[in-house]
Amino acid sequence: MAVQLWCLSFRQPYAGLVLDGVKTVESRWRPLLAPLENRILAVHIAWQDWEGEEWRAALGGAWGLSAAGVQELLESGERFGRGVVAGLVDVGGTWQCPTSLPEAELAELQRSAVLIGLQQKHLTQLSNPRWLKGPLKAPGGRDLWTVEIPAELMP
Repeated sequence: MAVQLWCLSFRQPYAGLVLDGVKTVESRWRPLLAPLENRILAVHIAWQDWEGEEWRAALGGAWGLSAAGVQELLESGERFGRGVVAGLVDVGGTWQCPTSLPEAELAELQRSAVLIGLQQKHLTQLSNPRWLKGPLKAPGGRDLWTVEIPAELMP
C-alpha cells in the first residue's frame, strides 16, 4: 500500500529548514502551491544547494542562532542525504506579499521564510512538518509532481 502525494523539490538548506519547522513560509515568484491549500505536500531534497547565503544571516540574526546552532540545524537537514523524498508538510493559504509592508511585519515574514526580498513574491504558509521514517530515493522534478510513498515510510 502506498500514498500518492504532490511533491516539490527544495534545495538545501531550505528542505531541512522546512522539515525541522524553522521555515514556515515558502516564497515563489508565482502561486505554485495555491492549488494545494489544505493538502499534504511531500518534500524532496534536491541535490543542489541554494545559491547565496542570505539564509545564514537570517538564522544568525532574526533567529538568533549561534554558529554551532546553525551547524546543528544544517546537519539535521542532511540526515537522509540528497535526491530523496524526506518528509511531509501541510500547505496553508497563499498570498502575494505587498510591495510595502510595515517593517515589523516584513521582518516577521522574512524570519518565517528564512529569506529576504519577499516583496511581490507569492507566499505560502507551511505547517506540521514531519520527517518520513526513512528516505525515499526519487529523481527531482521541476515544479510539482506526484510521488508514491510506501505506507511503511509514512510518519
